[in-house]
Amino acid sequence: MSRRGWSLFIALALIWGTPYLFIRVAVDYLEPSVLVGLRVALAGLLLLPITLLRRQLIPALRYWRWIVLFAFVEITIPFLMLGYAEQRLTSSTTALVIAAVPIVAAVIARVLGLDPMLKGMRVVGLMVGVSGVALLVGLDVQGSQYLGVGAALITVTGYAFGPIIIAMRLSNVPSLGVITLALLINSVVYAPFVWLQWPSEPVAVSAWWSVIALGVLCTAIAFVLLFALIAEAGPARTTVITFINPAVAVLLGVVILSEPITFGLIIGFPLVILGSYLATRPDKNPMASLEDAPHG
Repeated sequence: MSRRGWSLFIALALIWGTPYLFIRVAVDYLEPSVLVGLRVALAGLLLLPITLLRRQLIPALRYWRWIVLFAFVEITIPFLMLGYAEQRLTSSTTALVIAAVPIVAAVIARVLGLDPMLKGMRVVGLMVGVSGVALLVGLDVQGSQYLGVGAALITVTGYAFGPIIIAMRLSNVPSLGVITLALLINSVVYAPFVWLQWPSEPVAVSAWWSVIALGVLCTAIAFVLLFALIAEAGPARTTVITFINPAVAVLLGVVILSEPITFGLIIGFPLVILGSYLATRPDKNPMASLEDAPHG
């Protein structure tokens, strides 16, 4: 990979490891629906002029029905559930549950008949990854926190289905046009909730900065970098980011938010990452191209 490719890779790996930190800070003051609405509106408005300049909006509009479905599956529900999850879980725990996306994507692909090669070591990878999540939950989660895990797993499912919709129905549509329209659609969907659930109490400056970081850095800039990285290095190499993001999220949670290093993290983290790698090895997995967009 070229020097430019490595620069893009490192930048994107770091950026997509930070949303969990920013979400955890913001949801102490903002309802998850308000946070999502502000995030997608900011990102959508920033990407719109870029999309227009690249003439990718009009071609994407022709596939608006599938883009609406993608927007619902990839953003509307997952972003909201991610906020609810982080009201109950640490950012580190949430990030490691979300790291199971490649595992769930592999299972869904097999069920839909998109990946007949799910066998051998890849099945072992699924079992290892699921064991890692189970240990993480069993050792670190208590009481009402299980609701947070459930919300995170809904996010995982949405993130796993989204790329499949892209691969099956939107693969020939300009990517930037799809993402921009999906963000703008969600801006409209969430606008009433932002209005109705706007905070009545003062909001800390750190929460507003977190919203800005989520919209500008973790969404708008990150997607531009993602498309550049795919063009530079190809989708297969880009998937490696999926295995780095959780490490960044855990480090930030421990260092900045003083979240504890638990037995669940120590044992579950390596198992989830190893399982994800084994279950989605690109050399044998035709679904690899579906997993070139890590989430946050």
